[in-house]
Amino acid sequence: MKKYCSSIVLLAMMACGGPAARAQDVGFSQFYDQPLLRNPALAGLFTGDVRFTASYRNQWQSVTIPYRTFGLSSEVKLPANFVADDNLTVGLQLLKDVAGTSQFSTIHIMPAVNYSLPLSDENNSYLSIGFMGGLMQQRFDPTKLVLGDQFIAGSNGTFSVAPASRQVFNNTSVNYADLSAGLSYSGGLQDDINYYLGAGIFHITRPNVGFFEGNKITLNKKLALNMGFSAPTGESDQFLLYADYFRQFTDGFHSAGSTFQAGCMFNHDLFVLGDLQETISFGALYRLDDAIIPVIRLQVSKCIIGVSYDINISKLVVASHYRGGFELTLSYRDFLNYNNSERRQVRCLKF
Repeated sequence: MKKYCSSIVLLAMMACGGPAARAQDVGFSQFYDQPLLRNPALAGLFTGDVRFTASYRNQWQSVTIPYRTFGLSSEVKLPANFVADDNLTVGLQLLKDVAGTSQFSTIHIMPAVNYSLPLSDENNSYLSIGFMGGLMQQRFDPTKLVLGDQFIAGSNGTFSVAPASRQVFNNTSVNYADLSAGLSYSGGLQDDINYYLGAGIFHITRPNVGFFEGNKITLNKKLALNMGFSAPTGESDQFLLYADYFRQFTDGFHSAGSTFQAGCMFNHDLFVLGDLQETISFGALYRLDDAIIPVIRLQVSKCIIGVSYDINISKLVVASHYRGGFELTLSYRDFLNYNNSERRQVRCLKF
């Protein structure tokens, strides 16, 4: 019965466009490794010139059919050469999310571009403006649903299920274009202390995502506020802090809900010799009224692997028994072979 209820709840959200349907964008617990999902102006804010990240998330397996999310992002940071030390970051965000009995899926193909203008030579401060836009698709499989008219009462008080429903779905797939934009300010202080602040707006085009004729469902704008901070705590240690605040709007910028996520990490260098570096990181993330997320990461040279697990603390805890979702992240970072690569390494934020 749990399987049937999840399908009906999902269809109800799709059909009515309630707050639960409007306020949820796909995301990852290790959100700092998928910056384009936070704010397109955060592209390129990392140590290096090129980064490729693959993320996999498996959620709610203890409650229902698991929700699976796959993400792949790339960022390539190039000198723009409009002024000294400026950067142009070209990125691409690919994402696929599959949820529930109906195999409700969301696919993103979102190119991005971010320009970073240096404001000072003394503290490595930059003002960045970024844009991300592309195609998205949502679809579901109605043959996997069990709807109300399929339940038939038996003479002995039991129920049987008819093989098919009389419910007609005019459309099971929706394609639309989406656009987001953002600003960020990043700076470096003495002793390798680095920080950034960002603000972005998602779903600028307010695309129609409804499946049913005559029932228009709009993906409304979403505000994002972001921050990051890193500071050394010793010769081989570093403290990092990340935080995001999102607010979803309805027509006329009336609030439809908000969420907050934050986390801190501690990096410890196990071995450093030239370009060869081995670092272990551990910490905890928090998603407001939803989950506490321990995380551990291991960096070997230019490759990083991160593992986290959501400990559910939401109202669903009665069914989940604190079990949420497993997440795995693989990342590769490097510097490109520019003539001024040494200076670019100095100008990089230490994240």
